[in-house]
Amino acid sequence: MKLIGNAEILTLGSKGFIHDGAIAIDGETIKEIGQTEELRNKYPDAEFINAEHRLVMPGFLNAHMHLYSTFARGMGLKGEPPKTFGEILKKLWWKLDKNLTTKEELYYSAMVPLIEGIKSGTTAILDHHASFGLIDGSLDIIEKAALDAGVRSVLCYETSDRWGKEARDASIRENVRFIMKKKKDVITEPETLTAATFGMHASLTLSDETLEMSKSEAERLGVGFHIHVAEGEEDVEDSLKKSGVRVVERLKKFGILGDKTLAIHCIHINEKEIDILKETNTMVVHNPESNMNNAVGVAPILEFFKKGILTGIGTDGYTPSMFESVKVAYILPKLHYKDPRVGGGESQKMLFENNRKIFAKFFDKPVGVIEEGAYADIIILDYYPPTPFNADNAFYHLIFGMRDNLVNTTIINGRIVMKDRKLLNIDEEKIMAKSREVAKKFWEKMQND
Repeated sequence: MKLIGNAEILTLGSKGFIHDGAIAIDGETIKEIGQTEELRNKYPDAEFINAEHRLVMPGFLNAHMHLYSTFARGMGLKGEPPKTFGEILKKLWWKLDKNLTTKEELYYSAMVPLIEGIKSGTTAILDHHASFGLIDGSLDIIEKAALDAGVRSVLCYETSDRWGKEARDASIRENVRFIMKKKKDVITEPETLTAATFGMHASLTLSDETLEMSKSEAERLGVGFHIHVAEGEEDVEDSLKKSGVRVVERLKKFGILGDKTLAIHCIHINEKEIDILKETNTMVVHNPESNMNNAVGVAPILEFFKKGILTGIGTDGYTPSMFESVKVAYILPKLHYKDPRVGGGESQKMLFENNRKIFAKFFDKPVGVIEEGAYADIIILDYYPPTPFNADNAFYHLIFGMRDNLVNTTIINGRIVMKDRKLLNIDEEKIMAKSREVAKKFWEKMQND
């Protein structure tokens, strides 16, 4: 048993903020929360972690990530730079995922952002994987990286028609195989760090046949989808051309939407489509930095909240840092709507409440909250507030006063994975050196393609 004590605890739950608090951890879960002296007396044999009155809070949850995108970092592209979202996909991302062909490439491209996530306080991710040069067994490699890093994850494979029917069929099989592997009713001792869902790219690379096949398999398995929706105008134009209706309407027609489905981005959608998302209880994930970087537009976040759509926040592979992502989510609506009053409540709810509700769809115990019975996914920050701090103003301390480098200790599933900014079970320097070696060879492949 572990006991974190002498802590300033932001629970993000019913207990609010606790001064000089303590958290008793039994195995992978939180057993009890109380005052330090009380719990030290109650659990005298527990391993004591002295927080030294640092801020203790739940780890961050990233509701949309692409671990495989790592090797694009610093990589130049041949020819003219892409000027549209469609060109970005074709010249960079689709070319990159086709050239991911080895286990080493998948493993190290995943390990890098997993490590960086730990260092910035992210304890769980919803990842969306693509490696069309190595499909079969690819999710096992990503899972191994996540388990080696000790990070909680929900994994899926990006089904798409863009590389032909053989690759399409293989990507569906990979989703089905991994979902079956993670189903609790076929495992005698379930591994609690990893879950699965069914991945799809986007309407513009999915034929009617593929949508029907995927829906049939997902329905049989009792899962939803993790799919990009109307990220660029190209997606809308393609849907209208294929089906005569817009993206959300097309996905509804094929039964892709629902309370287990994550609709990522949802930028180019109209009021009717927003109503469909609400009617189907589909979850939406906002990725502000990636959207700005790709110049695709701004998601109608205020409209989502007005309709009561469960909207979370992710990073889309742009960064492993939820600190970065939420700070942009906070300021972007102010600029977009030309109203300084908006953005605060919505970004706070996405980060502190809605991501927790999204992850609750995939795990049998709560994450993103410090409460009895929740998974012990906890971070300790070197943050000593210069002004009064409480549960009501904590988010604004985060926006204006906290950064990645304040994360001192990261605990996931009751296991300390980083303490005093040192990773305990990973040789970071060795992994980064190996990643550079693997990435250099990968870049050579990209240049010759």
